[in-house]
Amino acid sequence: MADELQPFVADWNRPVVEEFRANGGKVGGPFAGGTLALLTTAGAKSGRATTSPVGYMEIDGKGVVIASAGGGPKNPAWYHNLRANPLLTVEVGTDKYQARATVLEGEEREEVFAKACEIAPGYADYQKNTERIIPVVVLETETYDDGRRARGLGQELTEIHGWLRGEIAELRRQVADFAAGRTDTVDIGDSTLLQQLRDNCLSFCKALEVHHGGEDQGAFPVLESKFPGLAPTLAKLREEHKVVAQLRGDIADLVTRLEPGDPQGLRHELERLTGELERHFDHEEAAVVAALDALAFAPAHRGAPPA
Repeated sequence: MADELQPFVADWNRPVVEEFRANGGKVGGPFAGGTLALLTTAGAKSGRATTSPVGYMEIDGKGVVIASAGGGPKNPAWYHNLRANPLLTVEVGTDKYQARATVLEGEEREEVFAKACEIAPGYADYQKNTERIIPVVVLETETYDDGRRARGLGQELTEIHGWLRGEIAELRRQVADFAAGRTDTVDIGDSTLLQQLRDNCLSFCKALEVHHGGEDQGAFPVLESKFPGLAPTLAKLREEHKVVAQLRGDIADLVTRLEPGDPQGLRHELERLTGELERHFDHEEAAVVAALDALAFAPAHRGAPPA
C-alpha cells in the first residue's frame, strides 16, 4: 500500500522539499523555527525514490526522526519504505549523506522517545492520540577506513556518470580543436592529434562498454529481485544499452573519419550522438539511483572506472 500512495505523498511534500533545498534547509509556514530533514527512500517494491520532509533532532550524538504521522492511526509511507530498505539518503541543512536507519525497540525506544518529547513536546501528544506505538528511528552514517562517509551504490553510479560526462566533454573539445585546425591547443607529444583522438575515443568507448556490461549482468538482476516493480524500467534501460552500443561504434567511426576543417560535418553528428548518451545517463539516474542506494554501500575505492 505504501508504494501506491507514494505519488500522492510526493505531490503533497513537493513544495516543502523545494523550499528546503532553495533555502539551505529552512522552511516557513507550520515548519518555521523547527529543524527538518529530507529523507529519500526507495519504495518497498517499486524502488521509486520518494523524498519526505520530517522533523529531525540529534539525541546522544545521533540523528533521530519520529514516525509520528501527526498522531494518526497508521505509520507514514517513508517508515514502511525504511522497514523494507533501511539504507537511505538524508539531507539536513545543506548537508547530504547516505545513512542506515535503525528502528529502536523496548527500553531503548522508550528512553530516546522521552528525550525527543523533552525537545519537542508535541510528540507526547501525538502518542496519546494514537493506539500504535510511534516508531523512533536512528539515522547512522557508516565511514570508510580513511574517515570518509560511506556512499550508496546509487551515488557511485552518479560519480561514474560524472566521470563519463567529463570524458565526453574532453572528446568534444578535442574534436572541435582538430576540426578547426587548432592543433596547437593540445599537447600531443610524439603522436598526431588525430591518433590521440582515436585513442581517447576507444578508451572512452571501452569504459562505457564495461560499465553497461556490469549493470546488465550484475546490478540490474539484483535490482529486479529486490524491487519487482522496477522490472519494466530495467527492461527499457537494457534496450537503451543496446542503442548505446551502436552509438559507441558510430562515435568511433566518426572520429576515425574526421579531417581538419570537418568537410563532412562530422562534428555536428558527434554532438548529436554524445547528446543521446547524456540523455541516457539522466534517465538511468532518475530511474535507479534511489534503489541502488537502498541496496548497499559502495566500496571505498577512488578514481575513475577502469578502462
